[in-house]
Amino acid sequence: MEHETLFRLSVFLGLFVLLALAEALLPRRARRTPRSQRWVANWGLSLLNTATLWLLALALPLLAVGAALDASASDLGLFNALNWPLWVEIILAILIFDFAIWAQHLITHKVPLLWRLHRVHHADTETDVTTAIRFHPVEIALSMLLKIGLVYLIGPSALAIILFEVLLNGTAMFNHANLRLPLPFDRALRLVLVTPDMHRVHHSVHRAEHDSNYGFSLSLWDRLFHTYIAQPSEGHDEMHIGLQWQDERPSKLGWSLWLPFTKR
Repeated sequence: MEHETLFRLSVFLGLFVLLALAEALLPRRARRTPRSQRWVANWGLSLLNTATLWLLALALPLLAVGAALDASASDLGLFNALNWPLWVEIILAILIFDFAIWAQHLITHKVPLLWRLHRVHHADTETDVTTAIRFHPVEIALSMLLKIGLVYLIGPSALAIILFEVLLNGTAMFNHANLRLPLPFDRALRLVLVTPDMHRVHHSVHRAEHDSNYGFSLSLWDRLFHTYIAQPSEGHDEMHIGLQWQDERPSKLGWSLWLPFTKR
């Protein structure tokens, strides 16, 4: 695990550049706001989230991968007791953690206090690859605490956690990208993974639509729990993205950080 951080950062930056170029060449929707306005705020939030996790690591001092190593050394968690083959543990861990993130996402829409934090993500007036990194630092910290607790409960290997994090970050950037996919390919791919057209529905201003399609990686859970909506009612070109009451202020970093504490 010596080079784990460098590996994850390299994959993240490589995919980000690839998807940013792809959505510039094959955009799904016409861009209504200059990228320079939105990207400053979105990247600013991402950098603050990274700093928050560093501070959290000093306080705990273990994050998810470190917790997996600690659980293994202490024989804590279900998988450490069962001693199943590594490949079985990896598959099950990815499924369990992906479901946990799906459930967490659903809960953030249902609990008013958590929605105050999560609406920072939904306040983006467009969706593109940077929307995937637009979260409030407090929400990121709470999500990490959930992951750490789950790590100690099920005891996955550190490798399983690394692979899950890479999958989660990669698919989140992919399905937020303003990317046009051939419709037959989209229909086939979304049988397994969340596609950009599928997740864009979740960013609709309409309550029924943004309370659907909670998945970040696998499309399985939305289909299984009947929270799946195939297409937006207004169509992808005409649909409105964001929050009903907002304007262009989400492109400002300070406004985005303060949003959970307003009365709206």
